[in-house]
Amino acid sequence: MDQKSALAVFESLSSGVRLDVFRLLVKAEPTGVVAGEIASALDVAPSSLSFHLRTLTQAGLLTVEQEGRFLRYRANLSLMAEVIGFLTENCCAGVAERCVAVCDVEAQLADCSGSRGTDTEPRA
Repeated sequence: MDQKSALAVFESLSSGVRLDVFRLLVKAEPTGVVAGEIASALDVAPSSLSFHLRTLTQAGLLTVEQEGRFLRYRANLSLMAEVIGFLTENCCAGVAERCVAVCDVEAQLADCSGSRGTDTEPRA
């Protein structure tokens, strides 16, 4: 991951609503949540939520899948792992043995994202 990509992710998460959406979807992995349920859970107007979901999807943080009349959103855990890797790539002066906790988090994320694929493109 390069700095420009990381900045796009951080900018998309800089809204409290978008951060809440992303955290809700991380919690709901691997099944994801349909848009109406997200709106209800976070008490956000559907029109406002649509804007936030589009922003997160364009940044690659969410995937979306059409299910009949509904859109199901999922957190892109692979991208989240890349961001953590970017932030910690020089952790502990590059001495991996010192960064056990960071490595554990990255491994757990890799396991989670591997359970349903690493598709970073939204599906229509």
